[in-house]
Amino acid sequence: MTTKKTVPAKPTAKKPAAPAKAKPAPAKTERRPMATDFKAAAQKLPYPAAQADMKLQPDSDLANYRAAGKLKDKVALITGADSGIGRAVAIAFAKEGAHVAVLFNENLKDAEKTKQLVEKEKRKCLLLQLDVRDPEQCKQAVRRTVAELGGLNILVNNAAFQMSQEKFEDISEEQIRRTFDTNILGYIWMAQAALPHLAKGDCIINTGSIVGITGIPILVDYSASKAGIHALTKSLALYLGERGIRVNCVVPGPVWTPNIPATMPLAEIEKFGHEVALKRPGQPEEIAPAYVLLASQDGSFMTGSLLHVTGGKLSSDE
Repeated sequence: MTTKKTVPAKPTAKKPAAPAKAKPAPAKTERRPMATDFKAAAQKLPYPAAQADMKLQPDSDLANYRAAGKLKDKVALITGADSGIGRAVAIAFAKEGAHVAVLFNENLKDAEKTKQLVEKEKRKCLLLQLDVRDPEQCKQAVRRTVAELGGLNILVNNAAFQMSQEKFEDISEEQIRRTFDTNILGYIWMAQAALPHLAKGDCIINTGSIVGITGIPILVDYSASKAGIHALTKSLALYLGERGIRVNCVVPGPVWTPNIPATMPLAEIEKFGHEVALKRPGQPEEIAPAYVLLASQDGSFMTGSLLHVTGGKLSSDE
């Protein structure tokens, strides 16, 4: 009987250890202000308020945002982008690779800060100090955007006017006309000016409001104008569907922006955001990703949509 010799196994060569990966920057972890925090920070500011003058600064720097090149080399024109939601959208778009035109009416200091934050992302930023209530100025905004940034792919209608009144009977004709001239006619003028430059795959994004659905007794004219924006969005989406131009609307709930200390009663500011499920207002940087979705290929099958970002503001109940 032959005995087989056992051959010892050859030692397996060890693979060199992979180089250690660089640790990602630590996430921003500060706590979002709750409605109960606003009493200590509540203030009234003259209209139009500057974001730089707010005691409690809105969170709009998108420090935790992780971009993926979703808008690389696109050109966006954003109205009301000097502060608040508009500023956060401008920064988010820049992080995603878009060049941005910022249309604003009065607060140059705030607009310059937005420009600085966009250019920090190595994207171009064009400041346009114009008034959307004037159709000729809307055309000028589009002409300059196309000429100086090389085209136009995304129009964000975000400029808005509101002013609270305790009594409906006290809303002046001047206020009503300013509300609708800014919030409805301004959106129409901007869309009409932009359309000759938009092509299949481009889009229009409007800013609506949950109060355009639920109503609010101290902002009757504003609520009516926001409901009109929702209807404008749906109708324009149907009209432009065959051309492949999408039209959608972001519907924010209460969001902490300069408009709040400038236009709301102090008693409301002291508990701002109390009525939503999360018991706090949103911050501008929490709203901006919805605009990225609607502007990018990720939202390619969305048109005529009202995208709610409300913190759980579902009804007009207090």
